[in-house]
Amino acid sequence: MRELWKIYHDEMPEFLDEFLQLDIMKRIENVGMNCGCEYTQFPLFTHLKEYSRYIHSVGCALIVWHFTEDRKQTLAALFHDVATPAFSHVIDFLHRDHMNQESTEEKTLDILKGSDELMHLLGKYEISVEEIADYHLYPIADNDTPMLSSDRLEYTLSNLYNYGFCTLDEIRTFYQDLCVSTNELGDPEICFQSADAAERFSLCTLETSKIYVADADRLIMQLLADLIEMAIKWHVLSEDDLYIEENHVISKLLNDEKTAAMWKSFCQLKSVKRALNKPESGIYRLVDAKKRWINPRVASGARVNEFSSEFSKKANAFLMQKFDEFLVTNDEIPYL
Repeated sequence: MRELWKIYHDEMPEFLDEFLQLDIMKRIENVGMNCGCEYTQFPLFTHLKEYSRYIHSVGCALIVWHFTEDRKQTLAALFHDVATPAFSHVIDFLHRDHMNQESTEEKTLDILKGSDELMHLLGKYEISVEEIADYHLYPIADNDTPMLSSDRLEYTLSNLYNYGFCTLDEIRTFYQDLCVSTNELGDPEICFQSADAAERFSLCTLETSKIYVADADRLIMQLLADLIEMAIKWHVLSEDDLYIEENHVISKLLNDEKTAAMWKSFCQLKSVKRALNKPESGIYRLVDAKKRWINPRVASGARVNEFSSEFSKKANAFLMQKFDEFLVTNDEIPYL
């Protein structure tokens, strides 16, 4: 997935390279973007390339640098996921916050302040930690759904490639059509220059949006959250363990007989079906989903749903989906 970095910007800015060596960045090299799904046997996920929070964060930083050449905004993008725990949004499920997925962001400032290495580098560049601790301050780095920001753009382009919806050449074509323009709110936003590219991109992104709410994806995250909750209840894990690396968490799960059996069975999950009524057998959950989608703007002023009837129809159908059926697996998971 690092091959997309060259698309985002021709070369790594020299100043940025210093920050990539920090321990707080190295930790998230072993925190996956796919929220535990890649450990299962569902065909949807078994072919995926490695895609970590580190790869995503560097990509976000390169996108911001490409469009702004502003160090503060670029570093805010780079560090926006330093507080991400093992298995990423699974922990939002654990915290009953999976519809917002913001339950871990509050730790960002403390993590940054706790890095002596980082504080030294910030002093070198005369940047305060407060200026880079909240990427929501910078619209190019982050903005509200369904607008386009570096964060939303990076994981979308990466997933378009990772799931096989687009080739690298197609992604490069999309990216080269982008520019920064002032949107209807008066804020800078990453926009498309041509309506055709914006429409094609938007239709492609709906395919990734469907994966984010797929039955397998929702069930996997909920079952893994349940497993972790039990491990914490049984004192196999602590909340602090979640803020190390995924390999550390997995190692601790495997060191306990009950959680080892659960983890090994979780990794063999491969089937899911829906049921209107509460099943009499199997493992089942009702799992709602946060719907991620993008309605980009063309620099001339219109958003895609305003001129593309095809996208508008498909986007509305996606947003109208209800998740009120039970998700059921007959795959065996001990103790669940």
